[in-house]
Amino acid sequence: MTPSSPLRCGPAGWAFPHWDRLVYPSPKPRAFHPLDFLSRFFDVLEINSSFYQPPAPEVAKLWAAKIAHNERFRFTAKLHRRFTHDRVLDAAEIERFREALRPLEESGRLGCVLMQFPWSFRFTEENREYFIRLRRAFHAYRLVAEMRHASWMSQEALGAFIDYHVGFVNIDQPPHVKAMPPTAFLTSSIGYVRLHGRNNEHWFREYSKPAQRGLRYDYLYSPAELAEWKQRIERIRSFAAETYVITNNDAAGKSVVNALQLMAMLDGHKQLAPEGLHARYGRALWAYAERPRQQALFEMCPAPETPAPHKAVA
Repeated sequence: MTPSSPLRCGPAGWAFPHWDRLVYPSPKPRAFHPLDFLSRFFDVLEINSSFYQPPAPEVAKLWAAKIAHNERFRFTAKLHRRFTHDRVLDAAEIERFREALRPLEESGRLGCVLMQFPWSFRFTEENREYFIRLRRAFHAYRLVAEMRHASWMSQEALGAFIDYHVGFVNIDQPPHVKAMPPTAFLTSSIGYVRLHGRNNEHWFREYSKPAQRGLRYDYLYSPAELAEWKQRIERIRSFAAETYVITNNDAAGKSVVNALQLMAMLDGHKQLAPEGLHARYGRALWAYAERPRQQALFEMCPAPETPAPHKAVA
């Protein structure tokens, strides 16, 4: 494929209270919905809530409606942890997950499904067989798999990806013993990249509260660090039918900032960025993003044909 093959870049998740007044506007316009808002900046969002609980089909249908204005937009969705972490393949649970994503699949808005495995899932014969069983259980989907243990870089492991048409997820994570290093592998028609941040201090700690667990993803990539990934992404994109790049460092909206920077680096022109991010990350964004016109994002009434002269409001 040529470098012009589809590339979609965006953050993982959107239901973060800490994004209020930073990513999302304040006050919010009437009938505001985060998907309607974010799909005006990005062509992909990764559904991370499905890792913990499959969405109700009617909710997934609403999601598809909220991004309908963007023809390029696709969702990617994380497979439920029961299948990847607990390693349970229950027929009823498999069908429930399929039903949850059916509205996105039928509307053509589901790009692929992500199987995220833990570091403890090393390449062994037993785990290879489970990988194949899981792929067969969800044969209807285009699948990609994230392996955090470096043993999955072996030729035999990569061969399993290729043989069963599973895309290899190239990740950036804090370095540690036998951790998957940065790669640029392509094992199916789908290229996939996930950037988790490099917060070594908090990545390996065990936290009981969700707010504390979020500290693991509190990391802002520098332009130099993103430039390293730009080269890998371009290499993947040159052979992939389509490529997804997901930023997972959601703390304080940093995933949105880095996704916008990467888009600008890869496409060669400035992106629009939410106003709140300009206020917080102006220095990081100035070369990569522009401020949006509020009326263009949330047009409440028809604009006049001739703009009225600016007047100060008392």
